[in-house]
Amino acid sequence: MTENTFPVYSADAIVNFYRTEVLTGQEAKHFTRSDLTPAPKPETVQTLYMRVLHLLYRFRPECHSMVPLLENIQYPAYYEGTTAIMSVYIRMQQFLPMCMVYDFSLNDLLAPKKQRTLVILSAIMNFLHFRKQRMEIMLEKQAKFRADMDRLQAYTKGNLEAEKKIEKLMIIPPEQQAEADELATALSDLQAKTMHECQEVNVKNDSIAEWKSNIAEKTQKLAQMKVDITSLKEDIVKLKSQIVESPEELKSQMERMRENVKNIKNSIEETDERVVELQSMVQNLSQTELEIQQMYNLLQDLESSMNNAKKQQEEHQDLMARYEKKQKELKNLCVEENQLKRALAMKLDKKSKQNIRRQKKREMKEQHVQDVLGHCNQIHQKREEMAERIQEITGETQQLKAKIQSLRDVCSEETRRAQVLYDSLSTSMDELHRRIQMYAADLKHDVVKMSANF
Repeated sequence: MTENTFPVYSADAIVNFYRTEVLTGQEAKHFTRSDLTPAPKPETVQTLYMRVLHLLYRFRPECHSMVPLLENIQYPAYYEGTTAIMSVYIRMQQFLPMCMVYDFSLNDLLAPKKQRTLVILSAIMNFLHFRKQRMEIMLEKQAKFRADMDRLQAYTKGNLEAEKKIEKLMIIPPEQQAEADELATALSDLQAKTMHECQEVNVKNDSIAEWKSNIAEKTQKLAQMKVDITSLKEDIVKLKSQIVESPEELKSQMERMRENVKNIKNSIEETDERVVELQSMVQNLSQTELEIQQMYNLLQDLESSMNNAKKQQEEHQDLMARYEKKQKELKNLCVEENQLKRALAMKLDKKSKQNIRRQKKREMKEQHVQDVLGHCNQIHQKREEMAERIQEITGETQQLKAKIQSLRDVCSEETRRAQVLYDSLSTSMDELHRRIQMYAADLKHDVVKMSANF
């Protein structure tokens, strides 16, 4: 006890702890520091130990006073006073080694000392603190285990739902299978038509580019011809002002000019017709562009649907990856669950074995209690018989006392009479002795006289 592995608390700390954690009701109210210092009270210390045993082992304080009589003992009341003390002593001697106290003695119950009592109570207090911490840790572990089990159930439920969704996504319904086939054939036909029309559009674009180049060349030639005509008109005006030609030459020039004008008009008409044709071709081109725009919109819709299909495929792959990951986690959780089930089964097995042992112990205790109660009943019957015999004996003693009293009275009367006789005898004896002495003195005197005469 000189080197303790636990702190020794002060008396105030011990009183506060035991009032709040161990004692209840009136015992907690009446427990004070004066019960431990300067001299601990044996009754208070014994009550504390009984309450600690009740808190730890559910051994009620009144059970300490039960006398387990295995054989008939005369006067069992003599054993009832020491039974509670010996029961507390035996159980505390079994419990205190767990608190690192190995030298508990009977003197600690009957005549406790201050310092030693404080050390033992500090050891029990340290053990109760440790027990409380371990119970909190065990409760946290139990709560965590329950949360893990709930999470495992949620994960398994989520995995089952994900598997059902994946099956739904992987399997095309039969009512949509025909639509999917039709959409696939329409998509292939649309792709073929779009390729063919793209080729036609490219050819038309090439021809339009050629026509645009030709139109640009002809418009350049037309502009050049207009410039030439204006220059010729200017030259003609200048020549008219400068030269006066003959009427025949003027007619020939006029005819030439008319022919040139006709040729120019014909060329202008041809160009107008060509422009009309080009305009119709441009209109057709605009219509084809509209059709191409529609096809382009359809292609964009198709591309968006393909993108959606790719996204769905990526989501499917992601879901498959998640599914595999969840499967792995599920396998790990199943392994953990199996381990936990095994541990739980072992615990339940141990618990069932402990329950069986406890049940056997309880049955043995109940049997023992029944035997004890039977013995107690026998003892009570014997007590009643003994009480009846005692009553008879007391009656006989009272009668004997009355007889003794009467005999004492008779004896006192006889002694009084004997005393009177004794007194009379003593007086007569004294008288006789006196007479004898006088007679002896007379004899001596006579003898003396006779001796003097002789």
